[in-house]
Amino acid sequence: MKTISLTAKFCLLLVLAAAVCAGVAFSAPATVKGYVLDSACAFTKGLDKPISKECAISCANAGSALVILAEDGTIYWPIAGTTPSSGQNPKLLPFAGQKVNVSGTLYKRGGSVAIVIDTVESQAAQK
Repeated sequence: MKTISLTAKFCLLLVLAAAVCAGVAFSAPATVKGYVLDSACAFTKGLDKPISKECAISCANAGSALVILAEDGTIYWPIAGTTPSSGQNPKLLPFAGQKVNVSGTLYKRGGSVAIVIDTVESQAAQK
């Protein structure tokens, strides 16, 4: 069995560090807590929470992607874990305008954060 030389280990470490600094996507399982709302309103209106359930549903039905807005202001983009991909509004529409707990796999790249949803549950249902 061959061992890896110290030089090879150092080169591998440099490549991994460069990949992290370059913003290469990485993933991790997590639970996200936040509001389900329309992506356009999350950005253009600077909302801390949805205006109403009806507003979020109306925007989603018009084609706007629903997102999860966490209390710290992070916007989580729901994505499919399959290729070809598919929209995630059908999973989130029943929870539009509500505060939820979403479990899944997070992906970060550059300044964006996405989540492949495993489960979504209303926080009101947990009380």
